[in-house]
Amino acid sequence: MQRSRIVYTVLFSLILSDTAFAAEQENKAKDPQQSGAPAPAQASADNAKARSARVERVEVHARKSSTIASSATKTNTPLVETAQSVTVITRDEMDARGVLTLNQAVRYAAGVTADTRGGEGTRYDLFDLRGFTVPTFLDGLKFQDSPTGFAVAQTDTFRLDRVELLKGPASALYGQSSPGGLTALSSKLPTDQRFYGSVNTTGGMFDLYRVDADVGGFATKDGLVRYRLYGTVNGQHTQLSRTGSRRFSISPAFTFGGDGPTTLTLLGNYQYDPESGSYGGVPLIGSLKRASYGYLPRNFYDGDVPSEKFNRKQGAITYIFNHRFNDDWSFSTRGRYDDIKTIYRSVYNNGYYDSDDGTSGQMLSRSAYGTHEHTYNLAFDSQVKGRVRTGPLRHALMFGFDYMQQKANDTEAYGDAPDLDVLHPDYHMVIPDLSPYLNYVTHSHQIGAYGQDEIRWHRLILTGSIRNDWYRSHQVESMTPSDNRQSSSQITWRASGLYHFDFGLSPYISYSTSFQPQSGSVSNDGGATVRQANPSMGKQLEGGLKYQLPGTSILLTAAGFHIEQSNVLVSVANTGYSVQSGLVHSDGFEFEAHAEPFRNLMLTAAVSFQKIKDDSTGKPLIQSGKGNASLFAFYTMPSGPLKGFGFGGGMRYSAKTYGGEATYGSVWLPQYALFDASVSYDLANMSHSLHGWKASASVRNLFDKKYIANCFAYGADGQYCYYGERRNAQASIGYSW
Repeated sequence: MQRSRIVYTVLFSLILSDTAFAAEQENKAKDPQQSGAPAPAQASADNAKARSARVERVEVHARKSSTIASSATKTNTPLVETAQSVTVITRDEMDARGVLTLNQAVRYAAGVTADTRGGEGTRYDLFDLRGFTVPTFLDGLKFQDSPTGFAVAQTDTFRLDRVELLKGPASALYGQSSPGGLTALSSKLPTDQRFYGSVNTTGGMFDLYRVDADVGGFATKDGLVRYRLYGTVNGQHTQLSRTGSRRFSISPAFTFGGDGPTTLTLLGNYQYDPESGSYGGVPLIGSLKRASYGYLPRNFYDGDVPSEKFNRKQGAITYIFNHRFNDDWSFSTRGRYDDIKTIYRSVYNNGYYDSDDGTSGQMLSRSAYGTHEHTYNLAFDSQVKGRVRTGPLRHALMFGFDYMQQKANDTEAYGDAPDLDVLHPDYHMVIPDLSPYLNYVTHSHQIGAYGQDEIRWHRLILTGSIRNDWYRSHQVESMTPSDNRQSSSQITWRASGLYHFDFGLSPYISYSTSFQPQSGSVSNDGGATVRQANPSMGKQLEGGLKYQLPGTSILLTAAGFHIEQSNVLVSVANTGYSVQSGLVHSDGFEFEAHAEPFRNLMLTAAVSFQKIKDDSTGKPLIQSGKGNASLFAFYTMPSGPLKGFGFGGGMRYSAKTYGGEATYGSVWLPQYALFDASVSYDLANMSHSLHGWKASASVRNLFDKKYIANCFAYGADGQYCYYGERRNAQASIGYSW
């Protein structure tokens, strides 16, 4: 508690000191001599600088264009001038597709292996990017993973304004990260409108219900203080029998400073998930492969109803402070405190059968597990940005410092559970008491300092980024007992070059690196001495072309990449240690096309081919696919009797995916193609009295195709699979102003 009080004191002292400093600078700016007022001869250059300054203000006060992203450079940069692959998924696209989760939002992006827990594991956002799992950032700050992966935050997508997928290593700006990239989420924040809002109700299959409200505007007449309040109540049954999910969430936000040079945004969120479905799956034999009894249905549930529990409470408070000293220099800082608590308990299948007597059906082996985990997370990121000239070169400079801290408490228990007769399941069996086997406290810290220089010479853009991170972790386990420490320092960097032709074409090349701390014991001398594992390292070489049709939102991108992840842990049989000799390759090509909107047409298309190989096994990484393809189009009638009627649909294709090694050999999931459809209608076209009312409907997996989304096969130790999402339809009606 004493440490928490100290942290809160430092946090609010920082905010207050920044505000006071900004106010002092603003007063100085009123004196032309102190502020360095521009001479008339500088008017042309100052106008260009002012336009750049206005681009920076878009981040807080308005919705960014789909052709601009900030995740790659931590500045609002046109994608056609960004020398790295970034996919933007806007609020409009998510609404047109009827997106309910982040998993659904990213399905149409190139390089994504979607829904790695199928249609049932919805309590977490689980997908791969270029063959690797990737971290999630919200409003520029990382959602820190828990040591066991249970107390992990999930953001309701209706409170998001946009999603960006930054592909490839990004540690030069973000610190520890994945070689595959990262997911950058942006919250809905107060805008420059005087009063606005919406109320939307949704119902659908599996007893889906949702009520979403979003209200905002000026809290003062002059708009100096602005507010926004979002809330939702939702729930539904899952596609597994006897399981369901519920959620209550509220997010208030206030912005102080209006359109002035100094703004402070405070954003809060509280989310309560009393239940969140099941995390179980189905055995490989009986789903991907036929069993003696045939195939299990897609609603098969492997657990036990009284034992099933997943309760998550998460709260957060965020501040975002921005100050413009002048048209060239600015300062920004942001921080967030997260508190996440989960209670998890379940009975799950072990991926194999214990017996088959030919009459009573297959007896599925099961175990029971439970955990209580609580994490306390702090994250801060501060930057100074400026523009200078050195002869014919224009520099956009950024210097930053960030800090992350986490404390995690966890208690875990494990036990056996009675076998389940899959043909005659009993979901109310007596489950023996679980035996506690783990109780730990973990403290971790990361400090990072970074810099970036974006150099422009005519239409040539050269970007260089470099960063140094200091990371340490200390875990004390009281039941075994054990005391593990990890400490490392790592330099990462990125360099890129891009040339933007005046007709819209931009060829580019980039090189970037990453690092990821990993847990485990390592020995290089046969176990005589053992040390803590070093971080794994990632590097990527990417080259491509981008083309934006001048004056439109039509953007075409093509990229080829080569990723290497080194220092990967490789276990040594019959020992308790590993060696860091693992090397993973990911090679691929991606193409994407986006237009939003263009003459009432919203369009997104993607194609990717990738090959991922783990040198230590000679096989791909488990759950890595060979590529994907997708197309989604949505058109709104601009005139005529059907004016305001929008309709569209999409196709998403997944190539075959590697699922591990089963007792019969390598597991490969078959390719599949799914279809989605959406319609909407602006009811104001029926009657002027219905102005602001809109109805919409969407359906995923339109033809209800039965498919396996993913498998994890570990030979005789277990072979699990997950059915993909079944047909799921929903309809909404809402009012906005």
